[in-house]
Order: sequence, then structure tokens, then C-alpha cells
Amino acid sequence: MGKKDPRVDAYIAKSADFAKPILSHLRKLVHQACPDVVETMKWSAPHFDYKGMMCGIAAFKEHCAFGFWKANLVLGENYERDSAGHFGRLTSLDDLPADKTIIAYVKKAARLNDEGVKVAREPKAPRKASPMPADLAGALKKHPTARKTFENFSPSHRREYIEWITEAKTDATRHKRLATTLEWLEEGKARNWKYMPK
Repeated sequence: MGKKDPRVDAYIAKSADFAKPILSHLRKLVHQACPDVVETMKWSAPHFDYKGMMCGIAAFKEHCAFGFWKANLVLGENYERDSAGHFGRLTSLDDLPADKTIIAYVKKAARLNDEGVKVAREPKAPRKASPMPADLAGALKKHPTARKTFENFSPSHRREYIEWITEAKTDATRHKRLATTLEWLEEGKARNWKYMPK
């Protein structure tokens, strides 16, 4: 049996007047097409889960959005690929596809989740190593403990220090960051050590 979430009720109630009928109608169709759907809030917007993420709705100042987690498998190539959702900017019920079309899409999304179908995501290209700035390289030669810490860090931790130093807008800021970098490396700290779990 499906499950409604009172947070979705509150979200719809707080939405602009034009958005309320759109969101309510989409919600009704999702439940009609997939009676076992479970509502939740993700990324501050209503989502519908059925054996995994399935679809979501959102309201903005001037439009609503409706989209599927596995859009390329559910909709094929017939969908928009922008922040307005997979059906473009929805400003009234007239902007929605026919009810039977939406229901068919939701049923297809549920079937894909029933079958455990995963979306093939394109692997991200590995980031290139950031070139070592000459001033950092020179400073590390003079501070062996800091150099050893730096060399033992993962490429992402090294890149964080390099980018922090090279993004300084003034020489004074760059020199200060370089000094702080050496101090933290001497203590074995990553660039964002303050935010790391203890």
C-alpha cells in the first residue's frame, strides 16, 4: 500500500496558487499509476519512491517541474533536459501531457524499478593533476615534514591546497595561504581539516 507524506501536503499548500493544481494533479496520477508508491522529500522537493527513486515534482516562482529518475529509459529521447523538469516549464494543467500518457510513464518507471534496471551513467573523466606552483614546490623543499605529508596525500587533497594557493587574488593573500599551508602540513592536516569527521 502506498504512503502519503504530510510534508508533501505542506509543500503543496505553501506553493503559489498556479502551482497547487498542477502538483496535486501530478501527485494523484502518480498514486493512481503506482498504488504502492511512497512519498518523501528529497532536495527540499516532493519525490515518489517505489523500490528506489522513481519521480519527483517541484514548484518554483513561475513554473512547476515534473521529472523521472530514469528519464532516458522511461521517456526515451522525448524529454527536455533542463532544470525545468522533463516536460518543460509547467505553468498550468494545460502544459501537462494527457493523463493516460503520464500514467503510462509512471507505470513504466515502476516496472523498471521492479526489474531492478539501473541507469547507465557515463563515468566522469578523471581530473588532471593540478600543476605544482613554483613557490609551493620551493617551500616544500625547505620543510621536509610538510613535504612528506603533502606527498602522502591523495591527489584530491593535494589539489585542494594547490587550488587554494593559486586562486589567491593578491600576492599578500597568496603568501599568507602558503604559510598556512606549510603550518597545516607540518601538523598533518588536509586543507579542509576543520570539516572532516573527528
